[in-house]
Amino acid sequence: MKSETCILAYDIGTTSIKTCLYRTGDVFELLGSSMQEYSITISAGGAAEQNPENWIEALTATTQEVINESGMDPAAVTAVSFSSQMQGLVLTDAEGLPVRPAMSYMDQRAVKQKADFGRGLKIEGIPVFTLLSSIKITGIAPTSVKDPLWKYHWVKENEPEVFKKTAYWFDVKDFIIFRLTGKAVATRDSACAAGLFDNRPGRNCWSKSLCRRYGVNFEHLPSIIESHEPAGVLLPEWAEAMGLAPGTIVFGGGGDASMIGLGAGAVSENSAHIYMGTSGWVSAVTKQRRLDLEHKIASITCAVPDRYHYFCEQETSGKCLEWVKDHLALDEIGIYLKKTSVTDDPESIYRNLFEYLNEVIGDTEPGCDGVIFTPWLHGSRSPFEDPNARGIFFNIGLSSGKRDMIRAVVEGLAYSTRWMLESIETRVRCNKRLRFAGGGALSPVTAQIMADITGHEIEVPENPHNAGALGAALTAAFGLGMISSFDEIPSRIKQQDVYCPDLSNKPVYDRNYKVFKNLYKQNRTLFSMMNSCG
Repeated sequence: MKSETCILAYDIGTTSIKTCLYRTGDVFELLGSSMQEYSITISAGGAAEQNPENWIEALTATTQEVINESGMDPAAVTAVSFSSQMQGLVLTDAEGLPVRPAMSYMDQRAVKQKADFGRGLKIEGIPVFTLLSSIKITGIAPTSVKDPLWKYHWVKENEPEVFKKTAYWFDVKDFIIFRLTGKAVATRDSACAAGLFDNRPGRNCWSKSLCRRYGVNFEHLPSIIESHEPAGVLLPEWAEAMGLAPGTIVFGGGGDASMIGLGAGAVSENSAHIYMGTSGWVSAVTKQRRLDLEHKIASITCAVPDRYHYFCEQETSGKCLEWVKDHLALDEIGIYLKKTSVTDDPESIYRNLFEYLNEVIGDTEPGCDGVIFTPWLHGSRSPFEDPNARGIFFNIGLSSGKRDMIRAVVEGLAYSTRWMLESIETRVRCNKRLRFAGGGALSPVTAQIMADITGHEIEVPENPHNAGALGAALTAAFGLGMISSFDEIPSRIKQQDVYCPDLSNKPVYDRNYKVFKNLYKQNRTLFSMMNSCG
């Protein structure tokens, strides 16, 4: 048995959990990982739900696998920490048992609840004085039907008997922490995502006044802790089930937005990172709260206490690449058709998808012979919000081939990233070099396309698809005193490659980008006709 000091970090994504075991040191080393998938149910009316017990089952199974395969002495695991999907709604009873399925960040059923809220003059669908109070207190505003606040009211109005059983309102990782420790807590970034957190300097608490304005039961809200604070220790029954030592410390960790930024090394002011996972985003670190209602960009709390993430989200990112795998590439990639031992491992499939993209789209001309793809397969959140927007393949001709279409999907994601980045830079000047994390960063061709289209240098860390888990481990290490300052974090991360823009591709990309932006403007009304729930 090996005897070392290690941290287990969980990356709880939309469709899978990744459990990573890190050896602490001058540079954190990944010793082993395990991934397990689970389902999300998307149905009519905008519903997107998950069974919270699936997260617990996947967490337990992957922990056992990582410990067993690494040969690690469970006593060497000093702590566990979390990076998690955000803006979910998990309602539980007092014992931590869900009273209904969790509502994903993708759930957009609460159109009526948002539209019916309040009276009088409204901006972005919110009564003006309530909106101004939200901005003053939280620095953000719940202007999207996908915000947890409106999901909370959807349950309250549509499932009153279920709502009566509710004792706590949790985000995803906070629900898991409650189950593992018996402590009802939420980290600051989870509280911020709820739209009810007073993050003005010196406050850092739930806002009772906003709870009254928005009709939220204050008793449903858990206590708030910092990401680097211990939430508690593993309960004996969970330590046994997971194969860990009793008393293992459980840290709060954070949402994926803040943990991935840390794991990519974007911690200093004006540093920025791009994430391409199931969803995607661009985020820049600031020392001041900022809000851009026009482009749906807001400052969310950062794991670094005196900083914020100026955050612009893309609803579907890597999910578009998964769509490519399922609907365009199946007959070209034999690995997806053969039930071999390799394909039984979701992580192997994940890696091989990007290896395939690297090979195929690398041989396809930039600009895809004029074919352009819009990545709004489940609507758009930023830099414009429209749940009715959908994907388009534009300008397909007789000479257009499947490989043009596959590359167009990757370029479309990069055009969307450029649009978000340019929107951010109207308020915040980002560093020339951007960090790139998530599964999309596994492909050197994707990273080069991102550099060419955004015009920025792109830096990719080692194991970029594990950036969230690494950020969670680094946060726990800070809480344990193994790291003296968050500013040390970039030096603890091993970087892999840097990609510089190829200026010879700029003319075709600039032309296509201009068309890309106009595709939404010219099809907005048609999207509404086809997809409006009303």
